[in-house]
Amino acid sequence: MAINPLTSLPATSAINGPAGPSAAPRTAPPGRGDIPFADLVKGMIQDTSQQQFATEESVRKMVSGEADSIHDVVLTASRADLAFRLVMEIRNRLISSYQEVMRMQV
Repeated sequence: MAINPLTSLPATSAINGPAGPSAAPRTAPPGRGDIPFADLVKGMIQDTSQQQFATEESVRKMVSGEADSIHDVVLTASRADLAFRLVMEIRNRLISSYQEVMRMQV
């Protein structure tokens, strides 16, 4: 049985690049740097809202007996909860950063 090193796996070659983990400085993925921050946050909030609606719908289906698997309902609720927590953490960090900037003396 041959043991392959981790660098030969396809998933790690995408992370490390062809010459290893420290071959070149990391850059942003192409096409992602041109999105304004406000639009990025707005999209995250809309996505979170859609996930909350999907959770409500799956819970409604479970209560009415239309849902086949409680696992899918719990998974949908967990995804919505995680997305909501992420948005709240970003909000908290933004408020904290704003307050720190406002405390700076000019």
